[in-house]
Amino acid sequence: QVQLVESGGGLVQAGGSLRLSCATSGIIFSIYTMGWYRQAPGKQRELVARISNGGTSVYADSVKGRFTISRDNAKNMVALQMNSLKPEDTAVYYCNYLIRNSPSQYWGQGTQVTVSS
Repeated sequence: QVQLVESGGGLVQAGGSLRLSCATSGIIFSIYTMGWYRQAPGKQRELVARISNGGTSVYADSVKGRFTISRDNAKNMVALQMNSLKPEDTAVYYCNYLIRNSPSQYWGQGTQVTVSS
């Protein structure tokens, strides 16, 4: 059974930082590209960062230079360090694994990030 459990969200002022974590189970974590997605109210879910099984990371332009994705294959976990947060980063954040560049059908509950101005 696939499980994706996100944590680490919260309320932070603009300019602040948060570190999100995602614990996974039920998948062979080390073989997959992992991604962090977010969904703001009234908007579609978007991919903000992804990291390949070899450790290569790619970022959306909106977060480049501010967010850093990392993975720990020994712990089956992926993290997202978010610095210099902006109000427009407010969203529910989700992790997932990618199959042919698309997220799997499995989603966790997400973790809410709220950035106040």
